[in-house]
Amino acid sequence: MVIGLIMKTKKILVLCTGNSCRSQIAEGYLRYFAREKAEIYSAGIETHGVNPKAIAIMAEDGIDISEHTSNNIDEYFDIDFDFVITVCDNAKENCPFFPTGAKKMHYDFPDPAKAVGTSEEILAEFRRVREMIKDYSRLFIEDNL
Repeated sequence: MVIGLIMKTKKILVLCTGNSCRSQIAEGYLRYFAREKAEIYSAGIETHGVNPKAIAIMAEDGIDISEHTSNNIDEYFDIDFDFVITVCDNAKENCPFFPTGAKKMHYDFPDPAKAVGTSEEILAEFRRVREMIKDYSRLFIEDNL
């Protein structure tokens, strides 16, 4: 008789202020690195729509987030998350309480949407932050799944 172990798929929520850049990028990379080992969600304490520059710089790295939507945290109160990752201080400080036994993690990534300068300088900042989030996401999956 073979006894199989049923592994529960982990549920991960990435939370930011407007769910437009950093959390969208993190959702894309976490999905990429986790594959079938986790369900990845992202949300904001507000919704600002997915930033077109975030979509563009992710496409440069082969990750398609063009179908992502900007979601409010209120949409996910009924999900029992294993991890909640805040990717900006504002979200960490203003996240409403919701009942979950999730392990809470935090990393304050710079907001590329606030970059100023020429078009190329702004894209360079988006790429810089993308690489930071990519590295964080890869290590997160390696360490936690």
